[in-house]
Amino acid sequence: MTAAHPIDQAWLSTGSTGAKNYDEFPDETEITRIIEANPTSMLGVEMPAHTPEAVAAGLTFEQALPAAAERLAALKEAGRFAAFGDVAVAYRISGGEEPTAYGVFCLVDTAEISSSAEEPGKVIRNEDVFIEKVKQRNELNQRLRHLLSPVLLLQSSRGEELHAAIEAAVAEAGEPVAKDVDEAGRSHEIWAIGGEAGEALTALAGDGDLIVADGNHRSLAAQVGGLDRFLAVITTPQSVVIRPYHRLVKGLPGSAAQLVEQIGQIGASVIETDGPPETPSEGGTVVVYGQGRTWEIAFPGVEGSVVDRLDHTQVENEVFTGLLGWDAGDKRITYVGGDYPASWLAEQVDAGKADLAILIAPVTVPDFIDVNLQRLKMPRKSTWFVPKARAGLAIVELPKG
Repeated sequence: MTAAHPIDQAWLSTGSTGAKNYDEFPDETEITRIIEANPTSMLGVEMPAHTPEAVAAGLTFEQALPAAAERLAALKEAGRFAAFGDVAVAYRISGGEEPTAYGVFCLVDTAEISSSAEEPGKVIRNEDVFIEKVKQRNELNQRLRHLLSPVLLLQSSRGEELHAAIEAAVAEAGEPVAKDVDEAGRSHEIWAIGGEAGEALTALAGDGDLIVADGNHRSLAAQVGGLDRFLAVITTPQSVVIRPYHRLVKGLPGSAAQLVEQIGQIGASVIETDGPPETPSEGGTVVVYGQGRTWEIAFPGVEGSVVDRLDHTQVENEVFTGLLGWDAGDKRITYVGGDYPASWLAEQVDAGKADLAILIAPVTVPDFIDVNLQRLKMPRKSTWFVPKARAGLAIVELPKG
């Protein structure tokens, strides 16, 4: 039986509402600049405390929520969204460095979420979360009675069939309902697929295991809020790649060089190299940059699962917890996705905005799928999937009540 269904009440963009997802910004001042340049961007609704008006007034997220509801209502009133009922929303992303991506916006049963091997369900959630972010997502859902950005789910069981089915549906559907071009020059297009075709597409999309590739907070917010279903984009393994997920660290008790020396003292191999930092091409070595110096570090081998051996796990266990005594959710750690190059991280350190940059090779898609099918848990913020479906192209109105 499928876990995915057509959307009862969808609102599809008519233009100018597309945006990066709210959690793709290591520097949240960038959100304010985007909203200022494009007031109809969905970011103004998703991140109300970062609108220019809210920043000027010093509003908290909770204080800015009424303005988010007003902004969404104004967008709908201005015709920035058109209403569609009982549709699956097919999407295509093309024109980037990655292969052409296909997926389908739909609703997925919240009861199918599984966060451990002991918890049954087709939707496999795989990372620890930041509770404050879950709280904010739930508050936004409840205040707006709309779901704004999707959980990205990877169809691990019937990916090839789904890929072909969406490609065929798009080819038959004619002109897209909306098209948006992102910051990397990729084209995001969506089509409303109704009737039996929409039912068939979602039935296929929701048949088998669905792995949360992005949106652990959004899926948990749906559970916390008691929602029967949540907004998702179900995509295919051949539609995505995993880029690196790095770390910036500030507030070190000593210097970067002192921390690196301590890392060597716990048995890691430490080699200082010339030149600026670069992302490692494969796992087994992480690169650390601080005080204008670059080091390559290989942690001692560990026994255990594939998760235990990941570089992200080693950094979390050996550096953050072991040497610094910090939890991985400590606010002194900023997680930086792969859309930001190594040069950007070095600039943050050189500008004094961080003490240290830690560059980590990307996890492979097969390893990610294997970890999830074993119902193991990934280290926090270890997979940066691209391309992601654009927020603000398809939103869902929740039933009243």
